[in-house]
Parts: sequence; structure tokens; C-alpha cells
Amino acid sequence: MDPKSCREWRESLGAYALGHLADEERVSLEAHLDGCPACRAEAAALGPVASLLPHADPEHFGPAPLPPPELGRRITATIEAERRSKRQHRRLRLGFGLSGAAAAAAAAVLAIFVLSSGESGSPEQHVSFRSLPSGVKIAAALEPQAFGTEIHMYVSGIRSGTLCRVYMRGPSGRDVSAGTFRYRWGGDASAILSAALDLSRAKALVVHAGRRTFVAPLGAGETALEQSQQEEPT
Repeated sequence: MDPKSCREWRESLGAYALGHLADEERVSLEAHLDGCPACRAEAAALGPVASLLPHADPEHFGPAPLPPPELGRRITATIEAERRSKRQHRRLRLGFGLSGAAAAAAAAVLAIFVLSSGESGSPEQHVSFRSLPSGVKIAAALEPQAFGTEIHMYVSGIRSGTLCRVYMRGPSGRDVSAGTFRYRWGGDASAILSAALDLSRAKALVVHAGRRTFVAPLGAGETALEQSQQEEPT
């Protein structure tokens, strides 16, 4: 059987070995074990262990180890990073919610990107690709980091399963990879990528969506041009 389909059954094997399953659950699990050698072998391995548990003496157990002192800081940092990613995603979606007239005016004034200064004084660039096929939306928020640039991508409306490859174009015209993600149909997709290129030196953001390539120039004075170099087969 597919190991993924056995996951729920295996979660019940411990209770089964201890005899703690309700009759209906036990009958269903035993029916599954009859046809699944892998789960049957795991249940057989748990049986001897369960039989020894009643003989364990709690008085001989040592004290539970204390968590490392830095665990709390790591959990807090992880939660804050997730909140930051969700806030960034909401900002990108809000940009797509502008009316047609407002979006056109914003694009003409801002030349497809908005510069915003954070507390650190480093500008964050918001890029919204234009001249896209009908129904397709691509945007990104680029943040300067010590390692280079963090890229929050937002994609909607392309074919499900399409592999998206993201690059930052340097001053010499060389493309520096920022990573890949695969779009899944059913709404929109977001991804957090990174490139080892300083944002201040980047000239364009390049997205290869399947066999199509879209380019959004970066930096003051660049022209707002996006292009599809090669069409996907219909």
C-alpha cells in the first residue's frame, strides 16, 4: 500500500498494542492489517514493547530534561518571521485590488515599482509586472538583506503545475538565480526566495513561468517594460 495512505492507521498502532482502541476502531484497524504487511510488521514490533510497560517503575525515572534556554527566543523569532511573511502577502494582494484607472495611474507615476523606506533606512522595492496575458498577475517585494536580496513573489492565473524560475539581473546583464517554485491551480501562490545580489546593483527582476519570460526593470530611470519572449504551447 501507499505509505501515505497508512499514516492514519499507523497513528493508532500504539493504542492498539496497549489494547486501548474502541471495538469499532480495533476491528477496522485489524481489517487494514490483514492487507498491509508494512503496518502488520510495525504492529508486531510494538507488541513486545507494550507488554513491558506495566513492569516499568516510575521511581527509577530520572527528571525530565529542561529545554535549552535559547528555545524561547527561537520560537519567538519563527513566529515573527511568519507574521512578517503574511503581512507582505497581504500588501501584495492589496496592490492587485486597485481599480483599473487607479492601477494605470499608479503605474504611470511609479513606473511599476514603489520605493518605501523601512526603519533601517534601506529601501524596499515593490514590483508589479505589466503587459501580462489576460488573467495573469505577477508581483514581488524586494528587501535588502546582509546576504543580498530577499524576494517575496506573488503569482496568479498561470497554468497549474508551471515551474517558475526567478532571477535578478546584475549591472553586467548576468542573471543571478533567486530560486524556483511551482504554481498550483486554485487561486494564487506566494514564495519567499533569495538572491546573492545587492538590491542597489540589480537592474531587473526576471521570471520564467514555463516557457514564457517576463522582465521588470528595477532602479530609478529604467523603462517600465515587460515582455513575453516565448509563448507556452496551447
